[in-house]
Amino acid sequence: MAVKVLVVDDSGFFRRRVSEILSADSNIQVVGTATNGKEAIDQALALKPDVITMDYEMPMMDGITAVRHIMQRCPTPVLMFSSLTHEGARVTLDALDAGAVDFLPKNFEDISRNPEKVKQMLCEKILSISRSNRRVSHYSAPAPIAAPAPTPAPSSIGSYGGTYGSGAPVRPAPAPIPARTHAASPSSPAPKRKNYKLVAIGTSTGGPVALQRVLTQLPANFPAPILLVQHMPAAFTKAFAERLDKLCRISVKEAEDGDILRPGLALLAPGGKQMMIDGRGAVKILPGDERLNYKPCVDITFGSAAKSYGDKVLAVVLTGMGADGREGARLLKQGGSSIWAQDEASCVIYGMPMAIVKAELADAVYSLDDIGKHLVEACI
Repeated sequence: MAVKVLVVDDSGFFRRRVSEILSADSNIQVVGTATNGKEAIDQALALKPDVITMDYEMPMMDGITAVRHIMQRCPTPVLMFSSLTHEGARVTLDALDAGAVDFLPKNFEDISRNPEKVKQMLCEKILSISRSNRRVSHYSAPAPIAAPAPTPAPSSIGSYGGTYGSGAPVRPAPAPIPARTHAASPSSPAPKRKNYKLVAIGTSTGGPVALQRVLTQLPANFPAPILLVQHMPAAFTKAFAERLDKLCRISVKEAEDGDILRPGLALLAPGGKQMMIDGRGAVKILPGDERLNYKPCVDITFGSAAKSYGDKVLAVVLTGMGADGREGARLLKQGGSSIWAQDEASCVIYGMPMAIVKAELADAVYSLDDIGKHLVEACI
């Protein structure tokens, strides 16, 4: 049965092109279009699509407001289109907080120059998120949160693949994100404490909100350094790191070549590049290899951690499509490190964690809302 899609955009050209691309796939049916957020809500209620594609800047009602209303009235997986700018990143992160599942860069030139590549990427996204856990009647979208103050946009844009200081005053506890209610699933026992030298977390689709939920549970005195790998364009990772840094009691920054691991600091792999770590705790940022599907790649970061830290790593694989992280987790497991996976019920896309579980690499499987507190129990 074809996946039913509602296309929302105030640009007639973009609506037509997206509709044409999707309609060319026999597994997808465009059931309607809308020119603004208000129309999107009405059409979502009337047509009950499986997926909605959504622009964010529209007349009458913007895309983020529309997503919030849709999640309250008829929860539906939403794919946002975003500009590859710092402001585009900020707005996209707001949309994900509002309940959108994923996003794609909105690039008119790519649609003209690389129609086959664009078609493949867009159709794959639509088909994948149509199977996401976002369509549940009891879904409660996270409350909107303040974004970081604008900073100059990066000078270069990579492919889709904050500052901190010691001695800073203790941060107030962040406001909790409303938990998403989901059906109960089997969970592993609480972890035993171990002297981990590194926590490494990998994620993709659904990851920005998942990371936010996990990291905001960690205290300022969290004793282990943290590496974060989120599939995200180069223009987005700096804004995402700044956002997390504002919300969390630990420090979060986009990783730079030469950064040194330290307790209570989370380093986010920059988009379009690869992040590795050596035994001295120094971060190495390398250009993104065109032969690799993911830039950054969880497997590469996990693999370097396995080589440098042996059995002293706690690796966590969160929501995301695909299997990135599985081979890196295998290397970590061979070295005696611990691997956790997010459970299916709390994932937006149960792909990456499922790959870990099916390969029998998971030492524990936890709900998203339990991972943060279990990290505290395991490390403090």
